[in-house]
Amino acid sequence: MFLIKFISMKLYKNLKLILTKKELSLMPRSFEVVGDILIFSRFPQQLKKKEKIIGNKILSLLNNIKVVCIKDSKHSGKYRTNKIRIISGEKRKTTLHKENNVLVKVDVEKCYFSPRLSTERLRISALVKNENVLVMFAGVGIYCLILAKNAKQVYGIEVNPVAHKYALENLKLNKINNVKLIKGDVRKVLPKLKFDRIIMPLPKDAYKFLDLALKAIKKNGIIHLYDFEDEKEIYKVVEKIQAKVKKFKVLNIVKCGQFGVRKYRICVDFKVL
Repeated sequence: MFLIKFISMKLYKNLKLILTKKELSLMPRSFEVVGDILIFSRFPQQLKKKEKIIGNKILSLLNNIKVVCIKDSKHSGKYRTNKIRIISGEKRKTTLHKENNVLVKVDVEKCYFSPRLSTERLRISALVKNENVLVMFAGVGIYCLILAKNAKQVYGIEVNPVAHKYALENLKLNKINNVKLIKGDVRKVLPKLKFDRIIMPLPKDAYKFLDLALKAIKKNGIIHLYDFEDEKEIYKVVEKIQAKVKKFKVLNIVKCGQFGVRKYRICVDFKVL
């Protein structure tokens, strides 16, 4: 987060030379950096004619950035992906991203990936102690790879075939041998095993899969359920758990990223009793 703020301040300072005061006031301060690709989540229509100029300025200022993009849509569809439009730099949407000593190859348009969850993934990893872990909605494998260091065995399930393909590549890239990746709908391919811990990193609808998680979790096992909630209604996620789980104990409720105005990505750590 500090790096993003530093880049934003540096960029803002230099854009004063090529933008009017009004244009500068419209310049978005929020973006993500995945590998060597910088991605603006939104970009005002009023700056459309100067997109390439702004993109080129970013490339000249930041040696580590090779592609500048804009998300042309919100997360949507079966795989929660975005349309990405390149405004400057190399014509590619794949990159190699490093997080917590793990390397992941990712297509930023065809796979859902958020670098903003790096601290959260490290938090979960620190809780794992030689356990059998299931990661539902595993994506390109980033949770699986980071958890593998402290886990006995990790299973990851992903329905998006492109993300699963990258996850398999990332497994080889990091030379990890205690992760098993499964392609398919979690409703159909869930292993008939019992796990010590289950990660459910699908904030929009993860709670709808709690019935499956309950079948797979051991007694006194821990589930990490993610959800999007308004800042003043964070405890609604606990109500969603109560509707599905008979006996449980909330261990922690963590804000792990702002999703919109007063909206947060929430993780509830709870033990199934």
